[in-house]
Amino acid sequence: MIPQLSRSKFDLSVKVDLSVIVPILNERGNLPELYKRLTEVLSQIPRKYEIIFVDDGSSDGCLDLCRVLVESDAHVTLVELRRHFGKATALQVGFQVAQGDVIITMDGDLQDDPVEIPRFLEALEDGVDLVSGWKKRRRDPLGKTLPSKLFNWVTSMLTGIKLRDFNCGFKAYRREVVETLDLYGELHRYIPVLAHANGFRIGEIPVNHHPRQNGKSKYSFERFARGAFDLLTVLFLGSFKRRPLHLFGLIGIAFCGLGFAIDLYLSILWLTGIAYIGNRPLLILGTLLIIVGIQVLIFGLLAEMITAVTYRRSEAMELIRRVNRNARAPDTDYTARERALI
Repeated sequence: MIPQLSRSKFDLSVKVDLSVIVPILNERGNLPELYKRLTEVLSQIPRKYEIIFVDDGSSDGCLDLCRVLVESDAHVTLVELRRHFGKATALQVGFQVAQGDVIITMDGDLQDDPVEIPRFLEALEDGVDLVSGWKKRRRDPLGKTLPSKLFNWVTSMLTGIKLRDFNCGFKAYRREVVETLDLYGELHRYIPVLAHANGFRIGEIPVNHHPRQNGKSKYSFERFARGAFDLLTVLFLGSFKRRPLHLFGLIGIAFCGLGFAIDLYLSILWLTGIAYIGNRPLLILGTLLIIVGIQVLIFGLLAEMITAVTYRRSEAMELIRRVNRNARAPDTDYTARERALI
């Protein structure tokens, strides 16, 4: 079990105010221009910043390019995952490595524009804890935008959160938000839902969205289908994570009640001599419903016991191969764990 971290597990004594996390997967053609734009924008903001590239198993030379950036710029950190684990894991690792009090996430395909970062920072000053981007004019093919609109509408309807773009990777967070997140599977699509369930205030701003110039989109129908299953997970976690018996107890009582009503009806028929019930399938159904209902109730009680004595923390940090930091970064005090990974 990994204990909850008050700050990054790879904490340094040097203070960083703003962390920008960029998960990358085969984006070598976009990285030089993205780094240039990020540096131009961040250098104009009066905050100490870091840029964290999280490589999610790239095979196109991204790692070599990022290592060069690390050597040439003390603001850049490269986190290498052992293989491709998915965007949710890459973000989770980035959150735990990041040192800033404010954290920005954005995609590495140049479709997100770094010039929007100051607007995100301003939006955070309006009393919200998480600001999500809204790609008002999305520059993607129709086969990608239509499923996304459906996804956003369904998610908004089921969760009650009035956002127009849940899946936009361009977001700004206060540190306390990311410290409550456990991302895996496709849960990165539902970060605003998870944050809202934890009591944080959510905001949204429209952002520019550019067409992809290099590389290939990582979207596929399979990912959309997986996201639909993860929506069920998020709905359960948001409503019943801390009180699972409220869900399983309701189902169990409903089964038991229906089974009891059936058996009571058959018992009245038997006691009054109206019918012989020993060979009736309805008797088996009623008894089965009572048994299943009791089992579901017991399952809910076990879930309550597990919730009471344990909590889940992602083991994403164990998936890191290496953390690359510039050796010339001033006043750094690496932990033993970090020195072993560098």
